Amino acid sequence: MNDELSGSDHERPDYRSMDRSRLADLAVAAIREHRARLSADQEVYDDWLRASEDASVSADVKKTLQGEYLVRQEKSEAQQSKLSDIIDALGFVPTLPEDNEEPDSE
Repeated sequence: MNDELSGSDHERPDYRSMDRSRLADLAVAAIREHRARLSADQEVYDDWLRASEDASVSADVKKTLQGEYLVRQEKSEAQQSKLSDIIDALGFVPTLPEDNEEPDSE
């Protein structure tokens, strides 16, 4: 992961002082990271929900899945805050190439 995206909250980069081109690249990377994180978090949530509804799944497994989901939510919140800082400094949400793709028609 890029150092600008992975720094701790105490060492936040000064995004406003960055070159706009570099900042736009950073924003695109952060958006992609955020989307991937949301997708993975949703899978963990779905697993937790299925386990919660299945009487054959042990309480320990359910608790582990719940804990993993909650930890992921905290990490997602921190990453969302950094993404917000980047977008604020850039002044707009960049369009990603994959956002312009036509959905498959079936």
